[in-house]
Amino acid sequence: MGNLLELIALLWFLVCWLGYTEYSKRRAADRACLSNTLDMYREDWMRVMLRRENRIADASVVGNLERNGAFFASSCLLILAGIITALGYTQEVMEVFSTMPFGTLPTREIWELRMVVLLVVFIYAFFKFTWSMRMYNFVSVMIGSAPAPDDGKTSPAGREAFARSAGNVCNLAGDAFNLGLRSYYYALAVVGWFIHPIVFMAASTLVVIVLYRREFCSDALQALRSGKVFEEPVPGRPEGSAQSKT
Repeated sequence: MGNLLELIALLWFLVCWLGYTEYSKRRAADRACLSNTLDMYREDWMRVMLRRENRIADASVVGNLERNGAFFASSCLLILAGIITALGYTQEVMEVFSTMPFGTLPTREIWELRMVVLLVVFIYAFFKFTWSMRMYNFVSVMIGSAPAPDDGKTSPAGREAFARSAGNVCNLAGDAFNLGLRSYYYALAVVGWFIHPIVFMAASTLVVIVLYRREFCSDALQALRSGKVFEEPVPGRPEGSAQSKT
């Protein structure tokens, strides 16, 4: 019965993680959220960048974003080293844990399963952060190759296509970084597993609630949305007619 509860808790964790990831992706297609709002800001950033002669500030911003990913990626490596070390001292760690006044001590196999799950979460985070870093590097290259404001050889349509392309790469980098950050949240839920499987399930559910509220219902989202006009009059149409930009 104990092992069955452990497996149910692990299954619930996977449902929360994979299910919310898929849900948020689909929900963002028809509802305002941080992800699609920042996508619009990044595309606008690339359009403004094309009108600037001096693009040092743009390259500096991309560099800062890339360094954020590098910080978390290096943190993942340190955490992974600690988890691997703990796996080599499983018996000793379990003995220390048995003296604590909370939780129940599982079998060695279940304990190692918990450690492996935590290991996998941070490996996933490491790959997401490093991929985000690489895509921000792509954005730096695109900024360096962007047509100058006085370049008459590039048509307005060509500039718009470039801005959309650069903005899309920047969006992909931001999405990868966001998934890496979410992994830290889910890793905290896995820590609850070391106390009790029920705590693990409750923590997994709480993480999903926190992520949902921040993505779709946060004050930050409202502030970002208030900085954009989503309904604009269409030239040639009556005064009351408008077209949504979303």
